[in-house]
Amino acid sequence: MDEITRLAAELGESLRTQGEQASTAESCTGGGIAEAITRIPGSSAWFEAGYVTYSNRQKALQLGVPVELFERVGAVSREVVAAMAQGARARSGARYAVAVSGVAGPGGGSPEKPVGTVWLAWADGERLFTACRLFPGDRDGVRRRTVQDALTGLIRLVAGEAPEGSARHHGNGPAQG
Repeated sequence: MDEITRLAAELGESLRTQGEQASTAESCTGGGIAEAITRIPGSSAWFEAGYVTYSNRQKALQLGVPVELFERVGAVSREVVAAMAQGARARSGARYAVAVSGVAGPGGGSPEKPVGTVWLAWADGERLFTACRLFPGDRDGVRRRTVQDALTGLIRLVAGEAPEGSARHHGNGPAQG
């Protein structure tokens, strides 16, 4: 069993024990987190929905991300992933959500957001955590590491812990700079 499948199975066991569900909001991973989760037999008992919102338009339409955030801070930002996670949770009805947006490469990077920059957010209705990572490697490696971190953070959140290396935000609105 590979590491991603192991993490998805561990997440499923934790959610099943609590009788709760999770949802995902993905950009740079293109549904990879949801795919990993649904590899696990019986995941329909604990996985509610996956949103693949690659464009800013779909982030706004499907998840309710405020359009002004894209101009102000860009899609790869703490504020946008926080809004994505909260939107996925609210629209799916799942207790837990994870969201990711990043620059997987090989192009698209900038000095401020080089290739490998990924923002992640985890929400449970009471708590919201975000983290920024800079993953080395090619497109596949960045996406794989993002899926692993997303699942690991969800496992920690379900256990009542903060995702490793994350910052907690208060309130129900998007995290503010």
